[in-house]
Amino acid sequence: MTQLTGVIPPVCTPMTPDRQVDTASLTRLVDHLLDGGVDALFVLGSSSEVAYLTDEQRRVVLDTVVGHVGGQVPVLAGVIDMTTPRVLDHARAALAGGASALVATAPFYTRTHPEEIRTHFRGIAAAVELPLYAYDLPVSVHTKLSAELLLDLAAEGVLAGVKDSSGDDGGLRRVIMGREAPFSVLTGSEVTVDCALWMGADGVVPGLGNVDPHGYVELVAAAGRGDWETARKEQERLIRLFEIVRVGGGRMGGSSAGLGAFKAALHLRGVIACPLTALPQIPLDDDETAAIGRLLAAAGLL
Repeated sequence: MTQLTGVIPPVCTPMTPDRQVDTASLTRLVDHLLDGGVDALFVLGSSSEVAYLTDEQRRVVLDTVVGHVGGQVPVLAGVIDMTTPRVLDHARAALAGGASALVATAPFYTRTHPEEIRTHFRGIAAAVELPLYAYDLPVSVHTKLSAELLLDLAAEGVLAGVKDSSGDDGGLRRVIMGREAPFSVLTGSEVTVDCALWMGADGVVPGLGNVDPHGYVELVAAAGRGDWETARKEQERLIRLFEIVRVGGGRMGGSSAGLGAFKAALHLRGVIACPLTALPQIPLDDDETAAIGRLLAAAGLL
């Protein structure tokens, strides 16, 4: 697989009213993203609710997306779990399922040392011959992947790139400045994409890209041709749209509010049949969903 660039949405996992994977809605969502012009798809990450899915549900998601995409774009598969042996099981399943690449966090739950994290990523890369991308997600994993660690593993050929969802723009810049071998640097921040691209990032993995893939494609295209004023204006429109994740307020967790907002927006746009999130997340109510509708309309999406 060539070096990843552009817009790679982390695909939501639509659910039926009894909270099984809604494969019909999932294929409509994939078509919605491909029609928006995205460059690749990332399944089984945070926006896919991977932490809430059973192993069987993970398999259904991967099989559905890989089968429907049919090679049109790369499909990256999250192999996220607490320890290396569990991740290796997911990685082998992803290889068998036809994934184009793997995405893994550092181990979590137990406390880890940087040398243990290096061993973790080296073990995955040695066991499964697919490009491996590190997912820097300290808010959930409670470990920040340092620029030194990422660049060392890139130089070894262990890592093909990183999705940086750390919010550490200084660390992101150190990785961009320090890379020597081909190494994709992808920002996971929906609201600072123009800044990351200006620094030299290769692309974006935006959860909000489920709702408005075309907007992120336009932003990246404007940056690619050096039209930073257009990129800034599109980024600011997307920032206003991103307010949907705050509609849930303080009565629910950030995951419930954010993922619930993405699904409510997709439901309002007619892409998915049901906006439910996995248990134990708290669903949005009718007033909150109506507020999301107003934000969609203001962004020109309804």
